[in-house]
Amino acid sequence: MEFDEAVLKSLIPSLSSVVVLSSYLGYLAIAGLVLPGKVVPGAVLSDGSRLHYRCNGLLSLVLLLVLTGTGVYLGWILPTVIADKGIELLSATLLFSILVSVMLYIAGTNSRNTSASLKPHVTGKFIDDWWFGIQLNPHFMGIDLKFYFVRAGMMAWLFINLSILSKTYLAGTANLSVFLYQLFCAIYVIDYFYHEEFMTSTWDIIAERLGFMLVFGDLVFIPFTFSIQGWWLLKNQVELPSAAIIANCIIFITGYLVFRGANKQKHIFKKNPKALIWGKPPKLVGGKLLASGYWGIARHCNYLGDLMLALSFSLPCGASSVIPYFYPIYLFILLIWRERRDEARCSQKYKEIWAEYCKLVPWRIFPYVY
Repeated sequence: MEFDEAVLKSLIPSLSSVVVLSSYLGYLAIAGLVLPGKVVPGAVLSDGSRLHYRCNGLLSLVLLLVLTGTGVYLGWILPTVIADKGIELLSATLLFSILVSVMLYIAGTNSRNTSASLKPHVTGKFIDDWWFGIQLNPHFMGIDLKFYFVRAGMMAWLFINLSILSKTYLAGTANLSVFLYQLFCAIYVIDYFYHEEFMTSTWDIIAERLGFMLVFGDLVFIPFTFSIQGWWLLKNQVELPSAAIIANCIIFITGYLVFRGANKQKHIFKKNPKALIWGKPPKLVGGKLLASGYWGIARHCNYLGDLMLALSFSLPCGASSVIPYFYPIYLFILLIWRERRDEARCSQKYKEIWAEYCKLVPWRIFPYVY
């Protein structure tokens, strides 16, 4: 009974959790505007315009790590503060996401802007418009909110993990399984920001409108569910055999090479359709679709790499529970759904060119399987 009351109490955001969240989001807003970074042109929109993105996420991350580390060293910040306030921060972030999505709905329905990035797409169905969003790339005080939210979510994932690692170390339960999980996730997040400009050519940025679905996914789902393995290892000791450790490392490395390689090829192709792929001129279908490299193996080969990476994050937890495998299971369902949706959109957009591409590259995600 006391435990239930404690959990219910923690679901109400405390002032300190609001301060932590506000400080974090405020820092990212300021850092994104003032820190130097490569300015990357986004995809050409339907009206011929294109947005430009300042890719300074890696510098923002490094500076925040330095500032946080200094605060911990001087005793101003507890290294476990995020883990200690986990549920409170979750509820505070959820409420913030709901508030932001409502504000986006109001701003979108009242917009008279005719540009492709801000033109309102109103269905008249509140749930649909609130969930999927109304505007493609809404801005606030010079900040591209879609780009900002995904940056905030990815960075928060790393900081939650580091706080959990501190708590695990202080509890005396840190071992090789914890190290592998933390290492794989840290590499993934740092690599994301190193290649942040690749994000500008992803479907979420160029095609999805900004509503509760993306806001919640970026700010809540990514950091708080992708770190479930860390929470599980905090309470459960897992000793992996050498063979399992080697297999886990192979899956991570292979997944990384496929995921990063496929996304890099797609990004380079969109910037320069004549660029070499694996040292050879690219093979095109209808002059528009890339059928070389990873994109000649499966139509969504990047999804395969992403799934392998997700699995590698969970394997350090062993096989005694399904809980640490929530992320790869969820991602598998999501990517199958997204792949089906992408296929329908591409079929409608490219018509016979897409049909020809499907004949040339018959596998959707898993070569020779699906």
